[in-house]
Amino acid sequence: MTQTLTCISPIDGSVFAERPVLSSAEADGAVARARAAQADWAARPLAERVDLVRKGIARVGEMNDEIVPELARMMGRPVRYGGEFGGFEERGSHMADIAEAALAPIVIESSGAFERRIEREPHGVVLVIAPWNYPWMTAINTVAPALIAGNTVMLKHATQTLLVGERMVRAFVEAGVPADVFQNVFLDHDTTSALIAARSFDFVNFTGSVGGGRAMEQAAAGTFTPLGLELGGKDPGYVLDDADPAAAAAGLIDAAMFNSGQCCCGIERIYVHESLYDDFVARAVDIVRTMKLGNPLNSETTIGPMASRRFADLVRTQIAEAVAAGATAHIDPFPEDDGGAYLTPQILTGVTHDMRVMREESFGPVVGIMPVRDDAHAIALMNDSEFGLTAALWTPDSGRAARIGRQLQTGTVFMNRADYLDPALCWTGCKNTGRGGGLSVIGYHNLTRPKSYHFKKGAS
Repeated sequence: MTQTLTCISPIDGSVFAERPVLSSAEADGAVARARAAQADWAARPLAERVDLVRKGIARVGEMNDEIVPELARMMGRPVRYGGEFGGFEERGSHMADIAEAALAPIVIESSGAFERRIEREPHGVVLVIAPWNYPWMTAINTVAPALIAGNTVMLKHATQTLLVGERMVRAFVEAGVPADVFQNVFLDHDTTSALIAARSFDFVNFTGSVGGGRAMEQAAAGTFTPLGLELGGKDPGYVLDDADPAAAAAGLIDAAMFNSGQCCCGIERIYVHESLYDDFVARAVDIVRTMKLGNPLNSETTIGPMASRRFADLVRTQIAEAVAAGATAHIDPFPEDDGGAYLTPQILTGVTHDMRVMREESFGPVVGIMPVRDDAHAIALMNDSEFGLTAALWTPDSGRAARIGRQLQTGTVFMNRADYLDPALCWTGCKNTGRGGGLSVIGYHNLTRPKSYHFKKGAS
């Protein structure tokens, strides 16, 4: 019996889409086609590959009116925010812009006696396993540079956003990318693991949970397949004593609540200097109380349902445990909170690091706020986490921010902003957040391998 992947819409619990998974033989065939197509794709001029990727990105933009409500139905993001094409285009276009320089040979010597250089070669077949929370932007982080560098790509999307990979590949193929060069695949976990264990891929990029990352490493054990892993997060914000509390509250609460808190680098815990604490909390509570929870297809909705009831139940449990342990919940239940996927956004005070809501990933619309005595106190709390993706500092003093930043165990340090991915900078993390790095020049380096040339000229 063929297994089926089913996307349940968080809007009303209905079945939005279903697709059959590939059998083992069908999956092997897809890999074989990708491998057979790779050499010819890599042999094309770099400028041609760049042009085709740009055309694929543009074709996605032409579909945006269909994509935005489709995303809302699959994972709940309100249509008022216009989908992900802005970030999708920014990231893909930046990687296209820097491709020639990023992939250029490093010439050590070019003389009458020697020619010594380092070139970059594509790995071969790249598997991209993309998450549901930002399914377009997270995928393009790897898809664009992998294709431009000369790899063929197989894209496996999360079941919650089942149609994204299908639509993305269709757009790129319609733009001229050969069908075997960029393929969407519907795979179950066992087939995915078996393919990785069989060394079907030359690079695997996975964005998802820590448990999923462990499954990737276990499947790849002994194959020496390089992995790029972006896993969990519990990103902190710190409001210093010289910060503007109004600006800090606006920025940090948006970063905590946007997309119903389902952001890889969303803010999940906030530390505020004690001199600003009461002011900051009052402003944060006022902001959250103005949010409109509801059907994401309605233009007035500012916060939609979580992607599934299961995710919302986890957040509810964390909140209830914290309150039972002495925390204060500041937001009364919204009328639209149905006990299912529609969840009231929440601010907690009186929290401690003994509570799960301040230690474990919530990935939902809740944030705990704690007062701190000074920078040293804040740094200790920010580093008291198994994760390390981003940290956001609010201060007008960039020198002070840099000094604090150097002491933080994290992949990115923000000042006066949060929850943003700059494609010119390396997107990376530490500790249980993962390994590797995407975007920027470093993203190209991770999607290629170096090859050295050492030529002695003249008579031997």
